[in-house]
Amino acid sequence: MFPTNARELLPWAPVVIRLALAIIFIAHGGQKLFGIWGGPGLQTTIEAFERSLGVPSYLTLIVVGTEFFGGLTVLIGFLTRIAAAGLAADMVAAIIKVHLMNGFFLNWSITPGKGHGYEFNLALLAMSIALLLSGPGKFALDRMLDIEQE
Repeated sequence: MFPTNARELLPWAPVVIRLALAIIFIAHGGQKLFGIWGGPGLQTTIEAFERSLGVPSYLTLIVVGTEFFGGLTVLIGFLTRIAAAGLAADMVAAIIKVHLMNGFFLNWSITPGKGHGYEFNLALLAMSIALLLSGPGKFALDRMLDIEQE
């Protein structure tokens, strides 16, 4: 029942990454899509992305959908590698388009006029790539549907 060696624990590592990554992306996607948890909502997100970043509305819809629905699919472990690839692409775009110009670190002091660096996005990118490489781990719909094997 309980693992007797470190090798038996390996399938649990992606589960930890999967759940943390899913919660973060569902929360951030939910802010952008529904305006929950203090977020702006879809219309304001579309306007802000277009005004400040020059991102057309259709690309904003793809970003928001990838974050929220990609987060949901990662949570349940359904098409995990595909969702993780989408989330990774989302983070590469966020790093290049928004955060790289602000350096590495988050703006902990909330200095006016200075955005956050890319450290958080890099962590999410690494988590996404880890799932892309490893698959979903235990307790995933991908396993139950035989999309992924242990």
